[in-house]
Amino acid sequence: MLRLVVRRLLTTIPLLIVVSLGVFVLLQFVPGDPAFTIAGETASLEQVERIREQLGLNEPLTGRYLSWLGDAVRGDLGTSLFSSQPVSEAVLDRLPATLSLTFVSLLVALILGITAGDIAAVRPGGLLDRTVTTLASIGLSVPNFWLGLLLVTAFARWVHWLPPTGYVALTESPVDWIRSLILPAIALGSSASAAIARQTRSALVEVLQRDYITAALARGMSFKRVLLKHGQKNAAIPLLTVIGLQAVALLGGSVVIEQVFAIQGIGSLAITAVSRRDLSMIQGIVVLSAVVVVAVNLVIDLLYGWVNPKARAR
Repeated sequence: MLRLVVRRLLTTIPLLIVVSLGVFVLLQFVPGDPAFTIAGETASLEQVERIREQLGLNEPLTGRYLSWLGDAVRGDLGTSLFSSQPVSEAVLDRLPATLSLTFVSLLVALILGITAGDIAAVRPGGLLDRTVTTLASIGLSVPNFWLGLLLVTAFARWVHWLPPTGYVALTESPVDWIRSLILPAIALGSSASAAIARQTRSALVEVLQRDYITAALARGMSFKRVLLKHGQKNAAIPLLTVIGLQAVALLGGSVVIEQVFAIQGIGSLAITAVSRRDLSMIQGIVVLSAVVVVAVNLVIDLLYGWVNPKARAR
């Protein structure tokens, strides 16, 4: 298992370099001049040129990237062109809110998806199976932001059970933390739960038709024990791939949900940076997001090795 972790970490280094280089190059083609934006519309050409010189925008592209990369290796992702705040500090301040939303959304998706998939797989083609399949199709079709607005209207405006907007840090109040995340997590995790339910149902139906399942039942083992001990563990192998993909999708989808529920996370920070053409901030957000995605993939690989010992030797 240790060899697997080391191998994955070594492949992460060139991946992050390629991602950072690609983003750095693409940002040069974004319309507008950050120096002109900072100086204002009434600034003279001399003032704009002075700002460009201060920001190093007149230097060659290769030199600017290598300078940024050298600082990034030491943990310095640059400084915001507008607020003069260190990019790493700004991103790390917003990251807990986004990771909390993503984690709770994934937890909701796993609970609902695996439970619904298990129920549907017990009797394929039955009423419960058709019901779960229909609800999963609806869940994949409903836009997350629209569902979020419905949840706010129903549970925050009408019955006043939960707060409509905002985010409370876990360190301030665990109870208010989970209350502030219930509605956005359900809105964000609905489509993920539908995808997990369909994959769970499909994988479990296939596993339950295997000969060793029939043999276990013939030996007198209860169906519930067979399902928990043999069925779910073997069905988890293809399911882990879907869970990893959905975790990454939830991280990206949090951008919209954060706007709906006024959560000050990475999404709102990214939107502000793009609107201002804050290149340093955009670069830092993308790189740190890539690090989070790599970490998710590493966790999925480790779970593969835990579920399937053969994967540890790869």
